[in-house]
Amino acid sequence: MAKQDLNDLAAFLVVADERSFTRAAARLGVTQSTLSHTIKQLEARLGIRLLTRTTRSVATTHAGERLRQTLSPRLADIEAELAELMTFRDRPVGSIRLTLSDHAFYSVVWPKLQPVLGRHPDIAVEFSIDNGFRNIVEEGFDAGVRLGESVEKDMIAVRIGPDWRLLAVASPGYLARNPPPIHPQDLLRHRCINRRQGRSGGLYAWEFEKDGQELRVRVDGQLTFGTSYPMVDAARHGLGIAYMPEDLVAEAIRAGDLVVVLEDWSPAFPGYFIYYPSARQNLPAFRVLVDALKA
Repeated sequence: MAKQDLNDLAAFLVVADERSFTRAAARLGVTQSTLSHTIKQLEARLGIRLLTRTTRSVATTHAGERLRQTLSPRLADIEAELAELMTFRDRPVGSIRLTLSDHAFYSVVWPKLQPVLGRHPDIAVEFSIDNGFRNIVEEGFDAGVRLGESVEKDMIAVRIGPDWRLLAVASPGYLARNPPPIHPQDLLRHRCINRRQGRSGGLYAWEFEKDGQELRVRVDGQLTFGTSYPMVDAARHGLGIAYMPEDLVAEAIRAGDLVVVLEDWSPAFPGYFIYYPSARQNLPAFRVLVDALKA
């Protein structure tokens, strides 16, 4: 049997409740003849008489009463759920899954979101923190945060942070034992602190640029990390050269614990953007998140 039209079943319930085609038609906002035709078609499709009609009243048959008792609570549940879903259009409520790197989380996203989430307890956010590139549509994320140069062209992208640089840094002790690199290729003779690229498993190739010349150098060394923050401590302890976001090493540089090398080869990157499919942008909870990040 083919699926029955929910509108026809809902119309049947109104007639069964009102026990009158006249009152039911008025309640539904249709003509009595249209409603009568709808019920006849429903009965024909089911092959069962649902209503007994007299000149004065309408009553359910045994089969009709059983159908009414079965349908009534189920349709009521559906209507309640639809009403609850409609609130998503009007107030910030719901869950948001976000993929981003540890640096994006700590430097931009968390400082901006923390106070906002305190004002919106009905918004739940799941952070998936790794340094790999993720397909947010295929993997069920609502949005991602990446550097502007890495965002797919078919996504909506909103800037949430300023441009920044990567800096190659090492401790004074390490540089006292090893001549500082003058050219990025000199890094091949140094112990460097590597970072693994999340789910892809590959090692990050250090990117340099000077006077329009771009270079990628695949370095080697004793240590490899999956996140950025331990790399700072390793560099401070003289275990190699690290290539780090400037804000992560600024304090150590000021304190003299780290020294910048190859600074003239350190390019500025477009800052972080939140990116997402267009279908997400009209949900109130998602708008709260984007507005907080771009502020």
